[in-house]
Amino acid sequence: MPRRNKKSAAGRGRTNDSNSEDESFDNVSVYSHVSEVASSEATDELANERFEEKFEKALEQATEKSAQTRVQALQAICELLMHRYMPDFVEDRKMTLMDFVEKSIRRGKGQEQVWGARLAPLLVLQMGGDEGISKAMNQFLLNTVQDKSVGFDARAKCCTAVGLLSFLSCQDVGELVHLMQCFEAIFAGSYLRGDDKTPVSVTAEAGTFHAEALNAWGLLLTLIPSGDFVSLMTTGQNMFPSIKKFLGLLQSTHLDVRMAAGETIALILESGRAHDEDFLEDDIAELSEAVKQLATDSHKYRAKRDRKAQRATFRDVLRYLEEDISPEISIRFGTESLTLDSWSIHHQYSALCTVMGPGMTSQLQENEFIRDIFQLGPRPTNTGINGNAKVKPTKLERHLVNAAAFKARSITRGKNRDKRSAVVT
Repeated sequence: MPRRNKKSAAGRGRTNDSNSEDESFDNVSVYSHVSEVASSEATDELANERFEEKFEKALEQATEKSAQTRVQALQAICELLMHRYMPDFVEDRKMTLMDFVEKSIRRGKGQEQVWGARLAPLLVLQMGGDEGISKAMNQFLLNTVQDKSVGFDARAKCCTAVGLLSFLSCQDVGELVHLMQCFEAIFAGSYLRGDDKTPVSVTAEAGTFHAEALNAWGLLLTLIPSGDFVSLMTTGQNMFPSIKKFLGLLQSTHLDVRMAAGETIALILESGRAHDEDFLEDDIAELSEAVKQLATDSHKYRAKRDRKAQRATFRDVLRYLEEDISPEISIRFGTESLTLDSWSIHHQYSALCTVMGPGMTSQLQENEFIRDIFQLGPRPTNTGINGNAKVKPTKLERHLVNAAAFKARSITRGKNRDKRSAVVT
């Protein structure tokens, strides 16, 4: 009997607590949305602080005497800039970063030069294509590209950096043409000789260097107005190499050179056809035959992976030559997408992926300069459930919200404790 009364009393206690629970849920509903936003913002701030701490540590290590430590520091800085868009933070340290790039290129060796060259375009992409920074770094980068005492790997990375820096900030056609001629002087090393034979002295490292120069040449081509390009290509002034030269590059023994040449031929025709639909029409048959052979290549002396990559690339090139159809690829990131529907946009995207690596997706979402390059418009505003824009609360607002939520919980729990104690007695 007493046990029954105690049980019923406990039941009455739970029934009376229901009003307190409703009150608790009401308090939660009042503060839940703002608290979630505040919690999210606090998490973002913590992540930013960690990134900045890692960045500052890498900056300190980049001044060490040990070459290995400096290389690791440059690599860490590049990794951070690939994955994080933080222009204000970088702005305050741009002179320091430029100094690191210059010292690593001019005084460093091997991997230190490689990572210094990789840092240069990442810095400019963070700074919104700053023309002054690009020109300052292009001077010593181009000198290194042309310095035959430097290793091929470092020269190749410097070549890529010069192409990207010029693409991001240069608007003068004359200057672009001059740089393209500098790049041609490099990949001319893979041209056919007078007897139409491929040069045998081009090593695998040299072939990679030539391919990077060819890709940089094609990247700058995407900036030349079609009319100007057709005029420079057909006037006989030898401002640009003839299509026969590029046709000869398709016979290179190096896969990188063959694929870069195929994509460059597509870029040349795309630019020319935009101005004159009959551009290089007399050469299409010969080009198509050479491209078709590479698109169906089954020679066993080539690696299986190389054959697969080559066939995929040259099938697209052949389709463009014969049917004037460019490959179309859709890149999804977040709730948005980017459609690569021309050879020029595809080449620009590939060039940026080369420097951004796995961080390209987040950069498409956050980096305003990259979004402007691909005409993606301003960054979309994060919206709540009802479609209302979430306004980032200030630090004081977050503090007040958390304090109010804590007070509400304390009052509710205090009432519950009083009622529980009354039931027990």
